[in-house]
Amino acid sequence: MDKRDQSKKDEIILRQLEVIRSMTEHNLSRMGTDFWGAPLTESKSGTPPEKPEQKPSAPPGDKTPPSNGKGEKAPEAAEQKPENEDQAPPKEKIEDLRKELDSYVGLAAVKREVKDLIDLAAVEQLRRQHGLPTADMSLHMVFTGSPGTGKTTIARLMARVYHSLGILSRGQLVEVDRSGLVAGYVGQTAIKTRKVIDSALGGVLFIDEAYALNGGGANDFGQEAIDTLLKAMEDHRDDLVVIVAGYDGLMDAFIHSNPGLESRFNRFLHFADYTEEELLAIFRMQCQKGCYVLDPAAEEPLRALLAQRMGDAVSFGNARGVRNLFEQILVRQAGRLAGQGSSVTKEDLMRITAADVAAVSKSEEPEANRT
Repeated sequence: MDKRDQSKKDEIILRQLEVIRSMTEHNLSRMGTDFWGAPLTESKSGTPPEKPEQKPSAPPGDKTPPSNGKGEKAPEAAEQKPENEDQAPPKEKIEDLRKELDSYVGLAAVKREVKDLIDLAAVEQLRRQHGLPTADMSLHMVFTGSPGTGKTTIARLMARVYHSLGILSRGQLVEVDRSGLVAGYVGQTAIKTRKVIDSALGGVLFIDEAYALNGGGANDFGQEAIDTLLKAMEDHRDDLVVIVAGYDGLMDAFIHSNPGLESRFNRFLHFADYTEEELLAIFRMQCQKGCYVLDPAAEEPLRALLAQRMGDAVSFGNARGVRNLFEQILVRQAGRLAGQGSSVTKEDLMRITAADVAAVSKSEEPEANRT
C-alpha cells in the first residue's frame, strides 16, 4: 500500500471515529435525563426508569422516509415532535400539595414561609390571567440549616408547586453541588454549568453547599460557574428557579460576596434542627411505612439513643440520621430473629423491641465498658 492510499485510509478512519464520538456524546446526553428531566449523573435519586427501545437511525445522506419499524412510513407529525414535549408531569392540585406540606414533621417556620410564598405566587398568577400588572417577584431562594433538615424535600415540593401554578413549565428538581458545576480546566466550567442549567430549565436547580463555589482561591474556576449561573438566571427568568443551600453563616457570606447574588437571592428560609420529639415522630413514620411496630418498652431506650446522637448534629444529620438509626436497629432485630428459626411469627417480624435498640446502643459503647 503506497503512502497516498494509507493517508486516505487514515482520513476515513478519523472521520468514522469523529462520527462515533459525536453520536456517543449525543446518546449520553439523552441518557443523562430521566423522565422528569433531572440529570441522572447529578441527581441523588434512585434507579432511572427504563428507556424506550431506540430505532436505528438512517446513515448520513439517506433520503429514505422514516419508518415505524414495520416497513411503513412514519407520520410526519411524529418526526417533528419536540423531544421534551411529553416530559412534563401533569399538574397537581395546590390543595393536595398544601396537605403534603402539612404532613411533614416539624419545619413550623418553614411551612409558614412556604405557605405565604404559595399564596403570593397564586395571586400573582391570577393577576396575570386578568391582565393586571404584577410585581417583578424573585422566586430564587436561599435555604440554610444543618444536613437532614428537609431542604431538598421542600425544594422538590416548591418545584411541583410552581409547575402546578403554571410558573414553571416542567417542575423537575435538578440537584447538584460544586463538583457538578466546576471543571478542572480553563473554559470547561462554563460548558459544564450550562449543561446542568439546560437540564433544569422549566424546573428548580438546587445547589447544595453552594458556598463551596467561591472558596477555592484566586485561580479557582468556581467564579466562572457563578457568573454563568447569574447570566442564566437573567436569560431564563421566566422558566428557571434556583435554590442555593448550606450552613447558615457560610451561606450568608456566600450571598454577600457578590452583588449579583445579593440582587437575585433575597428570600431566605432557615431550617432548624429537629427536636427530640420530632425525631421520634420521624422514627415512628419509618416504622409505619415499613410495617413495623415499636414496642412501648423500646421508646425510652430509643429516646436516650437519639439524645446521645443529637449531641453531634453535623455527623448525626437529623432526619437522615434517624433513617440510618432505623436501618441499624433492623439489622439487630434480624440478628435476634435469626436464632429463632422456624418459630418466627408475622408479629415477631413486625416488632422492634427494647433489646434491638439496646443492641445498637451497646455497639457504640467503648469496648472496655461492654459486658
